[in-house]
Amino acid sequence: MNTNDPQIVLGTMDFGTRVDSDRAFAILDSFVAGGGTWLDTANCYSFWTDPSGAGGASERVIGAWLRARPGARDSVRIATKVRQNPLVPHSWPESAEGLSARAVHTGVEESLERLGVDHVDLLWAHAEDRTVPLEETVGAFGDLVAKGVALRVGAANHAAWRVERARSLAREQGVEPWSALQLRHSLVQPRPLSPVAEGGHRLLTAEDLDLARSEGLAVWSYSSLLWGSYVRADKPLPRTYDHPGTTRVLAVLDDVAGELSATRNQVVLAWLMRQGIEPIVGASRVEQIGEALAARRVRLSDEHVARFAEAR
Repeated sequence: MNTNDPQIVLGTMDFGTRVDSDRAFAILDSFVAGGGTWLDTANCYSFWTDPSGAGGASERVIGAWLRARPGARDSVRIATKVRQNPLVPHSWPESAEGLSARAVHTGVEESLERLGVDHVDLLWAHAEDRTVPLEETVGAFGDLVAKGVALRVGAANHAAWRVERARSLAREQGVEPWSALQLRHSLVQPRPLSPVAEGGHRLLTAEDLDLARSEGLAVWSYSSLLWGSYVRADKPLPRTYDHPGTTRVLAVLDDVAGELSATRNQVVLAWLMRQGIEPIVGASRVEQIGEALAARRVRLSDEHVARFAEAR
């Protein structure tokens, strides 16, 4: 497989909370054994599930796994995020850390300690913070790259114009610009203009893709498989997805999955990767890793892509 091809990214949000350490270790082992490379976490994962009311569990589990697997750090790339961790337990969004230079540096320092590493391969700004001048945030991220603490930097859940403005400011300051976008995206879409129910989520738009393709930015998608809703009857799609386009797309999805002898989830992942998007896949069981990684071998034709486009 070409290393420039889009990769499956392992989402580790539930590690240390809904997924205990033993199961998380088995999932990580399976992912690496299957050729997976990128791990996606955040300093705030998962404060809403953790009895402590604060984040850090996911990073601590990854750190413990790295310590238990000498040499594993050389085979994985780690992406983490700053911005949403509650500074006061059980108080979010009121006490969520922002993107001031101090908050960014403190957040990263604590992440590195939990992970037990001296750098991360990609650092994300988890969400916008419009109370802080963008120049300050850009400078802080650039400083971390200059120090080798973060090899690359990116923006999650940011408006395209803010990303481009930040990149312009980075050029003016002579620092490393954001070179990656992370947004929510999947094959089926909510009704147009309906608000997203999940706090802090921002949907990928055509403008985001246009910016990424024009500027050569990486694009990662989260909630790629919509929490298992494509395949689990006990996890129906949220009501915002209840519209004729969803019905049409799911019918095409079943047809294409049958034609390619693939699962629904694998076709969705293949559809995302076909567009150059790196899908984040959260796993709670080892067998989900094998299914997800096998999506790299599912090849959608132009005709398949056109059928999905027409149905949407």
